[in-house]
Amino acid sequence: MVRLSDPYTIRYPQIVAVADESAEQVELIEFFDCTGGAMWVKRHYAQSPLVRSVRTVGATNRYLLRTGNADLALEGSVFPAGIAAVAVEGDEIAVTYRGLGGGGVGASICRASAPGVVRYRSDPAGGGRLAGSTIWLPHRERVIIGVDDTDTPEEGATWTLAHNIARAVEDDYSRYLSHTIVQLFPVPYRTKNCVAIACEFATSDPDGLVRCYRDYLEEYTLSEETGMAVWRGFDPSPLEEFGCRVKQGEVSSDDLAALDDARLSVIMGGRGAIGAAAAIPFATRYEEALALWNGDG
Repeated sequence: MVRLSDPYTIRYPQIVAVADESAEQVELIEFFDCTGGAMWVKRHYAQSPLVRSVRTVGATNRYLLRTGNADLALEGSVFPAGIAAVAVEGDEIAVTYRGLGGGGVGASICRASAPGVVRYRSDPAGGGRLAGSTIWLPHRERVIIGVDDTDTPEEGATWTLAHNIARAVEDDYSRYLSHTIVQLFPVPYRTKNCVAIACEFATSDPDGLVRCYRDYLEEYTLSEETGMAVWRGFDPSPLEEFGCRVKQGEVSSDDLAALDDARLSVIMGGRGAIGAAAAIPFATRYEEALALWNGDG
């Protein structure tokens, strides 16, 4: 029998945070490998006054938070744990957790010891006592990279290449958060399925991330019409109307050029740039992203 080194602690695999341009909103992304614990946390932390919403995306819980401080009226079984403070402090984001009993264990050392944490302050936890921690995370921004048209009728697949590049460019400055396949309108010149890809990152080096991703894409694409578009910003919804149009019908390069938003950049301008930009607003919206909007049903 292998001896358990710390039987009452489960370390989060990774914690990441991104802030909006005003520093008034933060998305806290907690990776998990204990599903039961993650679902317990999702249910109870949603009651925290600073939590605007929470959703599960793959093996992560994502908390949309407002910055500030809140008194938590913690009560066993009813509201046993939550988020008590959120602050954007220069190049760091601070998050404070509080919990009772087992909730205090999760609110303290389980998070304090997670990869991605720059530093922490944590209480002793366990038994029935109140405990918590404050963790400081790198202040990162959201970057979503859209990719389309990397394959040919003979070989390749855009969804696999986009994912493998995203893994290759991940480093201490840029963390790979999600991969979304977006079904587009099946135009006549498609390879076969007519999908584009959105790869989402949290990064403190956006220029380096984009440059490295582009270099890989230029090296490995099989198509002369590859498109790569980049969104730098907390919320990509300004591109939603354009994305919906590309899912519903054929759109021209002039329509793409007419988009006027400094947060969007076309990095590789082949015909696939239309689909690349259209994929961006559907990042992590999997049901909508995969739906075929061709008017047949």
